[in-house]
Amino acid sequence: MIALAYVWWLAAFVFAAAAYFDLRARRWSNALFWALMAVVFAAGDTILAADKAGDRLPTQLAGVAVVVLALLAGTGRMRRNPPCTADSGLREASAQRLGHRLFGPALMIPLVTTMLVVLAPYLASDSWRLFPAGNATVQALAMGCVLAALYALHVTRSRPSQAMRESSRLLDQLSWAVVLPMLLAALGGVFESTGVGNAVASLIGQIIATDSRLACTIAYGLGMVVFTMIMGNAFAAFPVMASGIGLPLLIRQHGADPAVVGAIGMLTGYCGTLLTPMAANFNIVPAVLLELKDSYGVIRMQTVTALLLAAVNITLLYILAFR
Repeated sequence: MIALAYVWWLAAFVFAAAAYFDLRARRWSNALFWALMAVVFAAGDTILAADKAGDRLPTQLAGVAVVVLALLAGTGRMRRNPPCTADSGLREASAQRLGHRLFGPALMIPLVTTMLVVLAPYLASDSWRLFPAGNATVQALAMGCVLAALYALHVTRSRPSQAMRESSRLLDQLSWAVVLPMLLAALGGVFESTGVGNAVASLIGQIIATDSRLACTIAYGLGMVVFTMIMGNAFAAFPVMASGIGLPLLIRQHGADPAVVGAIGMLTGYCGTLLTPMAANFNIVPAVLLELKDSYGVIRMQTVTALLLAAVNITLLYILAFR
């Protein structure tokens, strides 16, 4: 069975490779950042096991690592790897030779992931299963990435070390923003555990008429957009808004369909992702990579689309959730 821990070890290997290449290039802060990421990913199971056994030290060390990561990112000591122009001619010639086959690895990732998730219940025999029951998405995505990387190596006739070198280059280009979605998703769990959802429910009850389906639907949709803008990630906003408005008001009080509330609520939250610099990996990093003069140019171009989609999603939520 492909356990979730194997995926974390694979990610740790990629981070360790990035740390190695940065160390060779004397980018000390980058190397330390990715090395800490590798240690946290590789030792995740050990930390959890020690935590359950009552030993708090490993968890504290993980917390120290997170603080160091934040300091490295916040102080601006991480340097982006400048693009290599020496072999630009070779890259262009290779791209012209390969043509549309270059898109194959990128298309393989969603295709393989979807196929494995759909077939996961059938990839079992007696007590053996390829994936854990009800938990195949992350492992399927990892397998899709591995198969896509192998196919890319086959198409380009490159060595495995080249894949690691390019992964390191991409990580250095994305910099600290690559871990932002994970941190913001964890922040959503922290907010939920500290009762932010209950505070939101209490505040909404004082502002809107909670006996109105329309008012609760609009509050839920706009709340997903606003909290996503604040936190930079719909995954972080969802537990707060679901516990504050979705579950107590829409589902329990007004009898809304939980599947519709969850699915369309997340889609509405993604509209907030288009509007915020907090979603740095989506809105700020592309501007840097494309060398745009306006750092917020991506957000400006997405604003009208985001607002229209939010309005459509809230309308669909009101129509479909109470059928």
